[in-house]
Amino acid sequence: MGFGEFLATPEQKITIVTYRDIFQSAVMEEGRFSEEYLKLSAVIKMDAADIKKLDVKVGGTVVVKNDSGKVIVRVEISGYDSHSGIAYMPNSPWSNALVDADTGGSGVPRYKNIEATVSSAKGESITAIDDF
Repeated sequence: MGFGEFLATPEQKITIVTYRDIFQSAVMEEGRFSEEYLKLSAVIKMDAADIKKLDVKVGGTVVVKNDSGKVIVRVEISGYDSHSGIAYMPNSPWSNALVDADTGGSGVPRYKNIEATVSSAKGESITAIDDF
């Protein structure tokens, strides 16, 4: 056994904000099972400093989980100014898996303030759309 086997994988607490993406929406019209839809939908966009803390390469995979679900998605730099602790995901089956079923009596799911943790999924594949 190597020393690294005892070290915990770095984990980052984040708040996820979902959004609509016109390019993803256009590809969705062609089919939700295409590689292009997967590429545009199974992604989390994070602050560059947060990605560095996770010891993950841009384009690598991360586990995003909370009490509602767990998904493995690709990580990208968001491109916005510094926003440590805030991440963005397009509306998709991957982000929906993390939305709490409790609507607080409003009947409307909370898509804009999803609390979750992110950690490296080095070597793991993106969650397949068939798994939802």
